[in-house]
Amino acid sequence: MLIITGGSGFIGSNLVKALNQRGRDDLMIVDSFQNGRKLRNLVDCELWDVVNKGRFQEWLLADRDLDENIEGVFHLGACSNTMEWDGDALLRDNYEYSKLLLSYCTRRQIPLIYASSASVYGSGSTFREERRHESPLNPYAHSKFLFDQLTRRLRKSFRSQVVGLRYFNVYGPREQHKGEMASVAYKLSQELRNGDRLSLFAGSHGYGDGEQKRDFVWVGDCVDVNLWMLDHPEVSGIFNVGSGRAQTFNDVANAVIRSAGRGRIHYIPFPPELEGSYQDFTQADISELRKAGYAKEFLSVEEAVPLYMEWLTQNAEDPR
Repeated sequence: MLIITGGSGFIGSNLVKALNQRGRDDLMIVDSFQNGRKLRNLVDCELWDVVNKGRFQEWLLADRDLDENIEGVFHLGACSNTMEWDGDALLRDNYEYSKLLLSYCTRRQIPLIYASSASVYGSGSTFREERRHESPLNPYAHSKFLFDQLTRRLRKSFRSQVVGLRYFNVYGPREQHKGEMASVAYKLSQELRNGDRLSLFAGSHGYGDGEQKRDFVWVGDCVDVNLWMLDHPEVSGIFNVGSGRAQTFNDVANAVIRSAGRGRIHYIPFPPELEGSYQDFTQADISELRKAGYAKEFLSVEEAVPLYMEWLTQNAEDPR
């Protein structure tokens, strides 16, 4: 059996679908379902069980034997709202929960593959998995940073696989429920449903209009890295998961426009509330991932956005 926390969320549900395609349906999905729209992500998936996050945490605290044949845990469950400033809530949902699961898995020598975040790098210009390059700008990023630091301190004591995957700007199918935290590709596609104007930020911090750069990474590539880690339990550590290239928001918008055959870019003022907590540039250094043995190439924006637009067209939601 495999356990996927956050299994009805964005990356989690894509991982569930990929495991199904491998012939696996012995999957326990753990999540919070206050946002019931996430359940739609599992409609076409095959599962063994679905468990509420609170109940699951009770089981962990009680040190309950969940199954004698747990092959691994993918820990994707977290508060992913980078605009959340309730530090207590983030410590509870992202740090304490992760510590509980880490303790459970390492005691039983169960492989643990967990979600970290490129947000731990803050406003720096070097995105390498080293402490000197890490300076989180907001409570969300700090909660991820704290758990990475914990796994680093304890790694010599681990007798089983523990992997942290630092996701950069992920986009792709099954993110409709994320609201303001959805990718720019999704938001732009939704703008096209109501008109021809696509909104991007005007120039900021030395960057021209729409020229801020991010490492945009296709969710299918993120899933492939997770599956590769499952297949290589000898690999442990913290690894960046990004395309290894920085592309502009204009690149994303133009890829959406080409896919749709229409649209024009409109630049809006940079929001003052994002000052001091916004990353104008990210680019994953994926050399550690390559050294670990992962060789597959990552899709560019120009390659992946058309795939995403096609999926969105085929899975268009009723606007009501």
